[in-house]
Amino acid sequence: MNIKLVVATHKSYRMPEDPCYFPLHVGAKGKPDIGYTKDDSGENISDKNKNYCELTGLYWAWKNLDADYLGLVHYRRHFIDKGCRGSKQDRVIGSEALEMLLKDTDVLLPVPRNYFIETNYSQYAHAHHAVDLDTTRAILQEKYPDYVDTYDAYMKKTTGHRFNMFIMKKELFDAYCKWLFDILFELENRLDVSGYSDYDARVFGFVSERLLDVWIGTNGIKYKNIPYAFMEKQNWMRKIMTFTKRKLGAGKSK
Repeated sequence: MNIKLVVATHKSYRMPEDPCYFPLHVGAKGKPDIGYTKDDSGENISDKNKNYCELTGLYWAWKNLDADYLGLVHYRRHFIDKGCRGSKQDRVIGSEALEMLLKDTDVLLPVPRNYFIETNYSQYAHAHHAVDLDTTRAILQEKYPDYVDTYDAYMKKTTGHRFNMFIMKKELFDAYCKWLFDILFELENRLDVSGYSDYDARVFGFVSERLLDVWIGTNGIKYKNIPYAFMEKQNWMRKIMTFTKRKLGAGKSK
């Protein structure tokens, strides 16, 4: 299999050595060279990185890369091979293990996140702006009505795949990107993010995380969940405190 996994990064970092990994400098337009392929070459949306995050790398891969399987991971977040031992870097999954997994499925996704006491909708509304999701639903209703029932059901669930991480067969990758960016570009036209914080201005990256399961579910696509790991230490106490603060009503909903 010819597998290409784009590693979205904005800085020089230790990259997996397996040749299936393709480090890509995202948001590279106007930035100093850091030694990786830049997402401002070929057909690209590099200048939208402030609002699209790693999706400028996804768009670049869609328009400029060719392989049997294409995927997206992050310099600080990788799929791991649960059969390997050692450091986190040593456990990053390689092409041989990926080929075994892809023999009987076309899509690999990270183990889903469970919010337990929050739905996908309420968690987003507390963390960001509910209007982002409401406007997305309106766009689906107009352009892709067959997806609305799955969208509504997904928003009521407490679990979902996150991080814009996945590996897909090329035909599915193309179909997903065509659908996703059509929605996001329309959402960009309708949302006024001029008053958003720098964090919330990354809205299109956040919304896309919630759309992946909608596309998977509506199309009945089979997939496997595989483990992932953060390459750097996580401040879980701060994350828990932030989550609790949002749940108690200090977050944003409009």
